Amino acid sequence: QVQLVESGGGLVQAGGSLRLSCAASGGTVSMYAIGWFRQAPGREREFVAAAGRSIGSTYYADSVKGRFTISRDNAKNTVYLQMNSLKPEDTAVYYCAADGPGGMMIARAMDPGRMDYWGKGTLVTVSS
Repeated sequence: QVQLVESGGGLVQAGGSLRLSCAASGGTVSMYAIGWFRQAPGREREFVAAAGRSIGSTYYADSVKGRFTISRDNAKNTVYLQMNSLKPEDTAVYYCAADGPGGMMIARAMDPGRMDYWGKGTLVTVSS
């Protein structure tokens, strides 16, 4: 059973950047499809980005496309979310989640209800 721990959140001004990390233990991250999700106060958890098991397969929500990049470092058993050109509306708790083992090879939008494992989240606050 894989455990996921997010880190890298914090306070940043609009236009700034942050890199979130999702460190996995108890399982090999390359065996899972990994998604990043976020939840703002009073709102439902929403999909942000996905990395399929196929190397280089990624998918993004329209709201972050061109600004965020999801990547894997299998040697470190870690998945990253590089967030650039941040906006106040990006403020949320960000979660990583795993589908698998044996999750999707080709990344696509992920349903939070279908993910198997979750981290506890990291808070990102973007000030205007």
